[in-house]
Parts: sequence; C-alpha cells; structure tokens
Amino acid sequence: MREPLVIGWSECVDLPDWGIRGLRAKVDTGAGTSALHVDRVEDQPRGRVRFEVVLDREPPGRIRVEARVGRRARVRSSSGHWTTRVFVTTRLELGPLARDVEIGLVDREQMSHRMLLGRSALAGCMVDPSRRTLLARGRPAR
Repeated sequence: MREPLVIGWSECVDLPDWGIRGLRAKVDTGAGTSALHVDRVEDQPRGRVRFEVVLDREPPGRIRVEARVGRRARVRSSSGHWTTRVFVTTRLELGPLARDVEIGLVDREQMSHRMLLGRSALAGCMVDPSRRTLLARGRPAR
C-alpha cells in the first residue's frame, strides 16, 4: 500500500495550463470542490468562459484565462448564501501530485488565500493541520 502524501493546511499549487505557479491555496476538507478567486467572468461562444485570475491585490497581479465551462451549479458559501457558480477543469500540481481538478470561479476578495482546495482535489492526501507549505516553500505566484 502506498503512503498518503502529507500536506499542510496551506500549500503552494501550480495551475500550469494557465501559466500560474506558486499560488497559495488553503486546504479545506469541509469543501467538496475547489474554488478560485476571479474577476470579470464573461461568457464566450461554444460553452466557454473568460475570466481574470486574481493573484495579488496589487497590479499587475492578474492573468486572463479562457476555459470550457464544465457545469454551472448552485453552491452554498461558507457564509450560508446560495449562489450559482461556473465550474471549469484544469491541471493542478501540488508537489508530486498532478491531476485534473474541477474549480469553482468565485469572489474570494476578503479571503487571505486566493484558492481553496476541496476534497475532490485532495484524494490520496493526508492533511497535517499543525503544518503549512510542506511541499513548495517560498515560491511566489507568477
């Protein structure tokens, strides 16, 4: 049997299809899916969506991305409010782990981490809640 990958409560992840490296993500085993802070979500032809990934509060901390819409679904936020979210799929790399994950596009402006990693992205991982950034120390988002 393979040992699970041990991660901390906060890790740096890469979204290589979008050119994003070292994005700080909070691990949330209570969330089913992952979420990413974006702005300016615009529907495009042929089931696609264009949006800006907000990497940093200071310009030019944004990357423009276009992706195929996987689904739209009603989701209850941590504050208890229901909203309809757009979900897209992209490649996620976390240390030695690399897999396609579904990500909800959301406004996380008030949150300290731009990304939330939910259970569907964490299969095969064990979270040590007393530790953080066990896999990718000091790599700034770019």
